[in-house]
Amino acid sequence: MGSSSNNWTTKQNKLFENALVMYDKDTPDRWQKMARAVGGKTVEEVKRHYEMLVEDVKHIESGQVPLPNYRKAGASNKGYNFNDEEQRLKYLKL
Repeated sequence: MGSSSNNWTTKQNKLFENALVMYDKDTPDRWQKMARAVGGKTVEEVKRHYEMLVEDVKHIESGQVPLPNYRKAGASNKGYNFNDEEQRLKYLKL
C-alpha cells in the first residue's frame, strides 16, 4: 500500500514529524502507528526515513554540514526592510 519511491511530500514529512512527537521509542507498535499517521508509506519506508533523519542529524551535529549563510538582522530581502513590523505584516498580507 505504500509508495515504492523515496519521495515524501511536504505534508507527509510534517505528519512524520508529528508522529515522532506522538510515538516515542517506547511506544508499542511505534512504526505501524507512525506509518498509519503518515499515510501512503509502509512501515519499512517510515523506518528508513527515520534512519536517514538520524544520519542527517549526526552529520549536522558533527559539523560535517555547513551552516546556512543567514542574513544579518535588518538586511533587506528583495527590497523589503523587515525591521518595521507593520511593513513585514503588510508584505505577508496579514
